[in-house]
Amino acid sequence: MTDFAGLNLAKPLLRAIEAEGYTEATPIQAQSIPALLEGRDLLGVAQTGTGKTASFALPLLNKLSTNACKAVSRRPKALILAPTRELACQIAESLQVYGRDVPVRTAVVYGGMSIRPQIQTLLRGVHILIATPGRLIDLMKQGHVQLGDVDTFILDEADRMLDMGFIPDVKRVAAAVSKKRQTVLFSATMPKSIQGLADGLLNNPVRVEVAPAATTAERIEQQVLFVPKDKKRALMDNLLKDKSIERVLIFTRTKRSADRVAKFLHQSGVEADAIHGNKAQNARQKALKGFKSGRIRALVATDIAARGIDVDGVTHVINFELPDDPDSYVHRIGRTARAGAAGIAISFCDMEQRGNLRDIEKTIRQSVPVREDHPFHSQEIANDPGKTKSSPQRKKRPQQRRRSPQRGKRPTGKAA
Repeated sequence: MTDFAGLNLAKPLLRAIEAEGYTEATPIQAQSIPALLEGRDLLGVAQTGTGKTASFALPLLNKLSTNACKAVSRRPKALILAPTRELACQIAESLQVYGRDVPVRTAVVYGGMSIRPQIQTLLRGVHILIATPGRLIDLMKQGHVQLGDVDTFILDEADRMLDMGFIPDVKRVAAAVSKKRQTVLFSATMPKSIQGLADGLLNNPVRVEVAPAATTAERIEQQVLFVPKDKKRALMDNLLKDKSIERVLIFTRTKRSADRVAKFLHQSGVEADAIHGNKAQNARQKALKGFKSGRIRALVATDIAARGIDVDGVTHVINFELPDDPDSYVHRIGRTARAGAAGIAISFCDMEQRGNLRDIEKTIRQSVPVREDHPFHSQEIANDPGKTKSSPQRKKRPQQRRRSPQRGKRPTGKAA
């Protein structure tokens, strides 16, 4: 590991890092920070929980602290694009923490709330603007923000931008940013479409990759529990009697299922809440704040809503329902075992999802250990090889996609 003191960061930043209790940089930080301090473009491939936010936040703050300038109305100097409002807020919080002793003004803008206060903030002038694409495009169209002075352009979680249909907006924003800029792109995975986007945005970039795509963190203890579909809630209730499950993130496939699971847990005496795209922004922020503070023990989330959740101390991740996309499994369980801690990922698998489990195991290139010491273990499900793609759930998948507001209403994502 590399000591932060050896990375040539400004003293105010080192004081803030020390105050947070950090002394050694993570691998992604140790590789990214020196290159960014030199002004190089950077392509970073990193899973969640690797410390990538500090990888770009610290060099950006260092740049602005050593090249002090006045914040100009409507013309930010740096732009950070994030796919979701939760991630945008997380980035803003990190900048506030690390930049506590740096005279830099920061603003975060996203949909789902009144645009008027955001316009007023931009009118007063900010150095760093953190934004979701949809709201930023709205502000650009209305003339409330101009990006010609942006000399640092950071795109975080580019693969999620692709999933949410934001790539055209990203390209539109990039075209408005100064050509004489430093560009940083981070993505957990690197499909051909994202590589193509990077090729068009970056100039001779340094490539940093701390873990191959679709591999799981070594510190995460993975378990699969074979359980009939109608026994999952009872199994959840049974598991949560274990007090070692202190802070748990629970994943469901749909928004309706997330609400139902959260309601069941609350009725069972577990402090729980749900977070998904149909929740009002203030309700999502309240739930996330409660989860961070420890007031809420269990947070139930869908994949897209959970993408911006960056909370230390998540002891367990429970997949109440396995995802259709194996890569989503990797993103989900990466919410635990963060910042050097250990974590446990527990997956419920019913008969209909046996094929999903097989796909996940092929993707992560290992078998998930089976846990049988629970009262609802189904040997019938365990014995099913899961080789066929024609499970009842998978037959219904196209129809579910058409019905699902989360997947079907792409314009809603642009208000993120």
